[in-house]
Amino acid sequence: MKVAGLGFRRGVSAESLRAALALVGKADALATAEDKTGEPGLVRLAKELGLNVHGVSRAGLAAQGVEGSAKVMAAYGTGSVAEAAALAMAGRGARLIATRRTGPDGMAVAALAEGDGIA
Repeated sequence: MKVAGLGFRRGVSAESLRAALALVGKADALATAEDKTGEPGLVRLAKELGLNVHGVSRAGLAAQGVEGSAKVMAAYGTGSVAEAAALAMAGRGARLIATRRTGPDGMAVAALAEGDGIA
């Protein structure tokens, strides 16, 4: 199972998310921090792509041990929401197959992980 993890700013558009996602490849599901799963741009993108969105708790994100931004670490307990969410939801044996990539407008970041299924 390939899971795309998405990190993004509030108010992100589906287009911004799609552009970031295009940088990492096709996914079977989307994942992000659980407090962002209802963001309208993400909901729209998921509907357009026919993919489910899975929310990951702060503890689940922190458990991935991903390094990166100090600001993101303070807010979510991980250095990259995109990488941590992808790894958390990809399940057993999860590994990053595309590290975080920032979309052209800087509003969204995507990463792709592969594992034995949705955790």
